[in-house]
Amino acid sequence: MHPDSSRHPSAAVVRGFRFTMLATALAALLAPAAGLLGAAGAQTPPPRRAPARAAAAGDTVRYEIRFPNAQHHEGEISATFSGVRAAPLRIQMSRSSPGRYALHEFAKNVYAVKAVDEGGRELRVTRPDPYSWLVHDHGGTVRLTYTLFADRADGTYAGIDRTQAHLNIPATFVWAEGLEMRPVSARFIPADTSWTVATQLVPTGDRFTFTAPDLPYFLDSPTTVAPHVWATWPVSSGGSEQTIRFALHHTGTEEQFARYVDWTKAVVREMTAVYGELPRFDHGTYTFIAAYVPWAAGDGMEHRNSTILTSTGNLDTAALGLLGTVSHEFFHAWNVERIRPADLEPFDFTRANMSELLWLGEGFTSYYDQLVIARAGINPHADYVRELSGDVNTIVNAPGRRYHSPVEMSRQA
Repeated sequence: MHPDSSRHPSAAVVRGFRFTMLATALAALLAPAAGLLGAAGAQTPPPRRAPARAAAAGDTVRYEIRFPNAQHHEGEISATFSGVRAAPLRIQMSRSSPGRYALHEFAKNVYAVKAVDEGGRELRVTRPDPYSWLVHDHGGTVRLTYTLFADRADGTYAGIDRTQAHLNIPATFVWAEGLEMRPVSARFIPADTSWTVATQLVPTGDRFTFTAPDLPYFLDSPTTVAPHVWATWPVSSGGSEQTIRFALHHTGTEEQFARYVDWTKAVVREMTAVYGELPRFDHGTYTFIAAYVPWAAGDGMEHRNSTILTSTGNLDTAALGLLGTVSHEFFHAWNVERIRPADLEPFDFTRANMSELLWLGEGFTSYYDQLVIARAGINPHADYVRELSGDVNTIVNAPGRRYHSPVEMSRQA
């Protein structure tokens, strides 16, 4: 994760969470303590839960979202669960999101909930708690429909308007308890058919329909539907070729985007040099998904095969600051996504996910994000050293490190 740095084109001012986690990383070096490293797993697969039963081909969970009232920030969503054996069926919204470990009660933005069976008969729905629904006497198939209010386009929530649908999946779609390991199909129906869908989900023959092997992968796949501009290029590493994509929704020019893509390519090359090789991305593709528009909220969030980047900044006046977030999130493709704290596994979407190792996951990522940009020749070394000196000065003189260890600061993230 990363704050919005777009208002600082030179990347000279580093704020919020990046300061905190860089501070904890440096504090660990200044005052090492036994047991800080804990248990960390390398090349960790996506979070998984034990399946309730093996899913048959016909048991795919099917979602559809459309936007007939986008001007009022609403999405209309249906979720269909078939081959359901247990009754009542418990359906719920997530309460946390990959990369955002604290509680977020996403169900507060869900209303007009209705359920019908396979024949269209309305089913009784009860509410056992603020974030779930019980559907009774369904006969094996449940089609749940609801309205989502979405007015915050960032890495945690969802934002729907007349120009885009910006969807963090845990903040958008319900899911059924016990069906987490079933395959998923999702269809995104845009207000304008010239728009494209940017996501790490698996494409199909229909350009608006995508799949996921299971619920954890689906919930880890932010998706935007917008008038994107695209750049795609091959990358070779470890004897294999993969694809990097950049999908951008912005108000700038083609020339600004082309320069920014060149910078991103340089960051990818230098970041790969740090680790010696690229990760093996699922389906051979990594996607940068960005929305640099005045009505977005500043954020950056890592995911297994993609990152979501949002800012009110633009490529004309804030490109270098925005590139810092690109660099930060791509470093996470290794550090946190694959070299992963063991205490984040399995990720539980129903509660806060506390880790003792974010001082390493975020702190050292924050160290490398600007260093890699300097190594790529985009930011002069003198500017980088001056900025790093300011960071160290702030951290060493701030009182917080005298009261909280790196582990404790990680728990509070």
